[in-house]
Amino acid sequence: MAERKTSLPQKPLRIRKRAKEHKPDFVRPESWRYVRIGKSWRRPTGLDHKVRRKIKGWPAGVSVGYKGPKIARGLHPSGYREVLVHNIGELSLVDPKTQAARIGHTVGKRKKIEIIKEAKTRDIYVLNAKIAINPDKEKDESIVDEEQPIEEVEEVIDENMDQLENKTSGDEKDQ
Repeated sequence: MAERKTSLPQKPLRIRKRAKEHKPDFVRPESWRYVRIGKSWRRPTGLDHKVRRKIKGWPAGVSVGYKGPKIARGLHPSGYREVLVHNIGELSLVDPKTQAARIGHTVGKRKKIEIIKEAKTRDIYVLNAKIAINPDKEKDESIVDEEQPIEEVEEVIDENMDQLENKTSGDEKDQ
């Protein structure tokens, strides 16, 4: 009998969404009053600041009581827990049922392609599986999008591997 792929539990995501509905929008105090002050939160430090002193009628300040639910902390919006991966060996530490891999930003294109291929064979979801194929081209087609069908991504990966093998074998002939 074929093994069924289990879906991730959506309960933590629902709980987080419900808790977020009850949180206030933490905007920088008096940003509504002055154009020069942006909306992004800054901790008020003034001696007489109304938000710091928690005066009635002023918006709530950020505090630990607004922390998200423990079960949903650290979850990616897809429902997986993120695991940072720099090489193929680190893929063995990823549990495909509950975790997803995120390729480190220092990993080069060649190793990134290998990691994506290996992750596909192990049924591991890769969060940042976009690959620049030909950076010389200025077309949007030079980037593989996560929403493309797997067959198209496989073709692109195979083409990239062939190109890389040709380049490496060409370098060896020159020496």
